[in-house]
Amino acid sequence: MTDFPSARFLDRRTPPHIFTLTLLAGVSALNMSIFLPSLTRMAADFGTDYATMQFAVSGYLAATAVMQIIVGPLSDRFGRRKIVLTSITIFIAATLGAYLAPTIQLFLMFRILQAAVATGIVLSRAIVRDMFGAEQSASMIGYVTMGMALIPMIGPTVGGALDQAFGWHASFIFLMGAGVFLWLLCYFDQGETVRGGGTGFAEQLTSYPALLTAPRFWGYALCTAFASGSFFAFLGGASYVADRIYGLSAFQTGIALGAPAIGYAIGNGISGRYSVRVGINRMVLIGCLISAFGMGLSLILGLVTVIPAGLLFGLCSLLGLGNGMTLPNATAGLLSVRPNLAGTASGLGGALMIGGGAALSQLAGVLLARGTTAMPLQALMLVSALLAIAAIMFVMVREKRLSASLSVAP
Repeated sequence: MTDFPSARFLDRRTPPHIFTLTLLAGVSALNMSIFLPSLTRMAADFGTDYATMQFAVSGYLAATAVMQIIVGPLSDRFGRRKIVLTSITIFIAATLGAYLAPTIQLFLMFRILQAAVATGIVLSRAIVRDMFGAEQSASMIGYVTMGMALIPMIGPTVGGALDQAFGWHASFIFLMGAGVFLWLLCYFDQGETVRGGGTGFAEQLTSYPALLTAPRFWGYALCTAFASGSFFAFLGGASYVADRIYGLSAFQTGIALGAPAIGYAIGNGISGRYSVRVGINRMVLIGCLISAFGMGLSLILGLVTVIPAGLLFGLCSLLGLGNGMTLPNATAGLLSVRPNLAGTASGLGGALMIGGGAALSQLAGVLLARGTTAMPLQALMLVSALLAIAAIMFVMVREKRLSASLSVAP
């Protein structure tokens, strides 16, 4: 651990409390999922089709990917606190714009601007890495994202309930309130964790080759991209499956969409408890195998019989469980390649993860368009999970070879 003073809640002279980091990442995740049960009704209100409305998910994810590339270097240079407060301010204004938007074009424009809040996901991880070493940061990221998972877990359920009671606009009022609360919390609690005035852009540029040419960085980054890709494909297609194929209500759809988050919270708890003892690579591999097993079983059952909605979405909790073990540890791995560029590494890794997720989310919507079965979604999620296994195996084989070469060196 570094020489940072212990975090004291609502004390700007110390690093942010874990509660603040959890909400910082959690509101970012909530913004992705709260209105998913409303997508089909929103499409009807705006007079557009589901594929266009689904761009509110995939386009948002693409903007999030770009945002993560930008905020990482900015936070390494100017500090975490300033970037967080500015980003949350933009998010609040964009959410108000989305609430008032009279057309689908304006709604999507403000929806893209909402991606500013993704800063919370990037910088909550970078702040942890500022404070801890690689193994300990994996454990702490696990605890932060375990709490974070609880927010999007209830998000679709809350969004579905708000939709049924007041209409889909109510979800954006809820998001505005969450944004204002988060800004105040960060203002009074988030102390700066970047030391010495930050890392200058020129110094960052000279360090990029060491980061971008490191096979371990790319192995971990691709692992997070493919592991989370299964979940983002789920985000892109699950609302259609629940509503159009199974005929679930908005509230029931919200519960179904929260299934992966249940497993994710448990997986993050396991990461927080056992990452230091087991090691990050082994935890990543175990998580990837669990995700692939759940998606493989779902696809096999789908080939044999018609899967009830409860079983289909229930198996997705295994995807969440696996990702809860995979993502904190793989993230800690990619952040450990160049610790002085933790923000940049977090941003680049997050951009790959979210950018790939945006593509898979949109692909899921296209594959399911006017379909009568969930099979395309199940197959897409399985393929992405298998590619995550391949990525972490690459990292493990490379590290084994490097260890062997060092052991025989004179």
